[in-house]
Amino acid sequence: MTHMDNFNAKDQLPGLLDWMRAQMKNCGGKTAVVGISGGKDSSVIAALCCAAYGKENVVGVLMPDGVQPDIDYSNGIVDFLGIKHYVFNIHGGTSGILDEMARVGIEASRQTKVNLPSRIRMATLYAIAQSVDGGIVINTSNLSEDWVGYCTIYGDSAGAFSPIGMYTTEEVIALGRELGLPERFLIKPPSDGLTGLTDEDNLGFTYHAVNEYVRRGEVDPKIREQIDRKHAISRFKFQTLPVYQNGLPIVLDEPTDYYNPNKK
Repeated sequence: MTHMDNFNAKDQLPGLLDWMRAQMKNCGGKTAVVGISGGKDSSVIAALCCAAYGKENVVGVLMPDGVQPDIDYSNGIVDFLGIKHYVFNIHGGTSGILDEMARVGIEASRQTKVNLPSRIRMATLYAIAQSVDGGIVINTSNLSEDWVGYCTIYGDSAGAFSPIGMYTTEEVIALGRELGLPERFLIKPPSDGLTGLTDEDNLGFTYHAVNEYVRRGEVDPKIREQIDRKHAISRFKFQTLPVYQNGLPIVLDEPTDYYNPNKK
């Protein structure tokens, strides 16, 4: 038995799509802007957005950093979904920052080189979202990656809201199948885009192990220790920005029902 035995993608979709529509309305938005990598997460998010908002209200953004060997996956999914899309090569942005670091005498660490493209991509998505009609950036992270902190703060962890942030990698794949996505977009192993290693190579354990641990509490004790440690030290990525509470009064209530169509 695995955690997937109790998961029904068809049953999940109506509530998820309704929630996505409500979130878009709360943001005052119209157009979903999605970074397209060609992997399962961005492919499923793009398909969900088409189902929730109509494909005419979805914009895909392909963002290679120089030459991207697997760009065919990205081209393939936007063609399959029939969504408007742009190709932005971010190499000028990443190389410009790295060149400036070298000029001022700062040696870029490996972590800088890994995380910088993700942050440049998110800045690009927001630039586009703020320049199209009602553009809203949609987060593409899943629960398995977020649980162990395998995301870049202010990079791929950003966005207005997260439709699949509480679904494991295997549940995301099941959602994609229910949405009718071709298998090739659901089984592509995610990689860091720099070393040629997959996410699981870098983590040292499989996402399946994370999923079984999260959903059923069952995992090899040695892997449990690794997962617990990565989870503990990455929580800061998902916390609201700490703000000093100075004791001064705020006399207004939050306008939580501002976009409520039933508001009188």
